[in-house]
Amino acid sequence: MKQPRDFSLHGAVDLGARQAAAQRRQRAAEQGQADGGQPGQQSGFVVDVTDETFSSDVITRSQTVPVIVDLWADWCGPCKQLSPVLEKLAGEANGAFVLAKVDADANPQVSAALSQVLQAQSIPLVVAFVDGQIANAFIGALPEAQVRQWIGQLLQVAAQYGLQPGADAAADGSAEDGAARQAPGFPGAGDETGADAVFAEAQQAMERGDLDGAAAAFEKVLAANPGDPVATMGLSQVALIRRVESYDQAAVRREAAGHPDDVDAQARLADVELANGSVEAAFDRLLGTVRRTSGEDRDKARKALVSLFEVFPPRDPRVVRARTTLSGLLF
Repeated sequence: MKQPRDFSLHGAVDLGARQAAAQRRQRAAEQGQADGGQPGQQSGFVVDVTDETFSSDVITRSQTVPVIVDLWADWCGPCKQLSPVLEKLAGEANGAFVLAKVDADANPQVSAALSQVLQAQSIPLVVAFVDGQIANAFIGALPEAQVRQWIGQLLQVAAQYGLQPGADAAADGSAEDGAARQAPGFPGAGDETGADAVFAEAQQAMERGDLDGAAAAFEKVLAANPGDPVATMGLSQVALIRRVESYDQAAVRREAAGHPDDVDAQARLADVELANGSVEAAFDRLLGTVRRTSGEDRDKARKALVSLFEVFPPRDPRVVRARTTLSGLLF
């Protein structure tokens, strides 16, 4: 089944659900005023998102700051447990990420698209977007400690893509200086590494063709500083070299030509193309595979493409272009 390219489909809007959602927001606002303007108000770091605003408020915004989507419904008991936890952590993070709340009943296109992409059948569904694409997700109401750890891992991923926590500050200008935006209390967020010697060891191992030694050195860095972008890139390069060295390249090309819808065959040829310097060709091959496939095959192609992105610095212009195209195909 073809994934929606955007959320502007016509004729599928449940007007009754929209009206009910509007009434709930009105009641929340009135309750917030009655309580001195606290519970019913949302900070610039917690925003309501609709079918119409999803592209700008989530996809585009996630290119500058991580965006966590909370897909909820008024009838969902676990949602009522999880949403306050997410809102609390968004406040603590002070701009390290934005929490985008989506009422599943009032926004059927967003709900259907996220459920389809992630093959999720229930809510609450929490989906993190980084640099225009899905970075991680979970289903159900996790305890606060687990949610906090999950967010910490997300912030590490965001750092790999060069995102600056808090750069997308609240509309009221409430974001503070850079030191205050490192989201203290989220495990792994903002860690630093003194691993220059280990990087030198990895580089020397790569130069002498010792892939095991290089991998071990990069893994040392990642053990001390999970999510380190240089070590992640190095380990991805080692994995690519290992894969390509195991291939019969002529056989890989024949298999890919004869089986255009075989995701594994296309992924192997993309590996070969990238290793031989044809970066755009490798990306285009897997983007085409994503475009032609659906369900598990589409997700497999997406993951293969993302693994190739990790071979390069996050802001490599070829990666940025391919990520943008991938987001358009998925959403």
